[in-house]
Amino acid sequence: MLLCYRHNFLFVHIAKTGGTSVRAALAPLRRRDPWRPVLWACSRLSALAGHRLGIKFPRHAPASAAQEMLPRDFYERLFKFAFVRNPWDLQVSSWHHLRRERPQLVAGCADFEAFLRLKLDRRRAPQYHLDVAARPQVEYLTDRHGRVIVDFVGRYERLAPDFTDACQRIGVRPPPLPHRREATARDDYRRYYTDATAELVARHYAADIALFGYRFDDPGALAAPVPAT
Repeated sequence: MLLCYRHNFLFVHIAKTGGTSVRAALAPLRRRDPWRPVLWACSRLSALAGHRLGIKFPRHAPASAAQEMLPRDFYERLFKFAFVRNPWDLQVSSWHHLRRERPQLVAGCADFEAFLRLKLDRRRAPQYHLDVAARPQVEYLTDRHGRVIVDFVGRYERLAPDFTDACQRIGVRPPPLPHRREATARDDYRRYYTDATAELVARHYAADIALFGYRFDDPGALAAPVPAT
């Protein structure tokens, strides 16, 4: 999550949706933020206390956390936005990310199917690093009543133009989007699935599929932006 007081925006960072690049592009906008010294001090205090003080929004905090913790009128004035991604593609990205950066967490998974079944197994206790991309994306964008509480939802599949749109709404010139944590040695996501594992993802992410209109076998249909609230 990235909160900027000077430019009055809140970026909700959903894992594996290009958020690291978006954060890197927008972070310089906070250099002249009037609350920057206070934010820096809070961040340091949080780190020194092992993040047990509850004074810092986690990187992947949902919009509902900000809505509950910030004054209501201030939250409503913010331009709140996020990016979402095809759930089937997102899982392949998560698989490659963990193999590259945290291989010990997937050492017992012989292949992508084993990883997916472990990750989405509701009988096991959640493990944050495996489950960071297991939470349905709609849960980052809605309140406890299921109402969307952000103003703009862009798509990873059209990250550059939707990022430009978000910057225009913020009122700033779009900065260059750096390529961060970009996977190189991977195939089309559809090649990783069997009918059974594709259906497993469809069931787990049914809410994302319903709200955002994602389909497994038609990536070209994802070009349309998500309607703004």
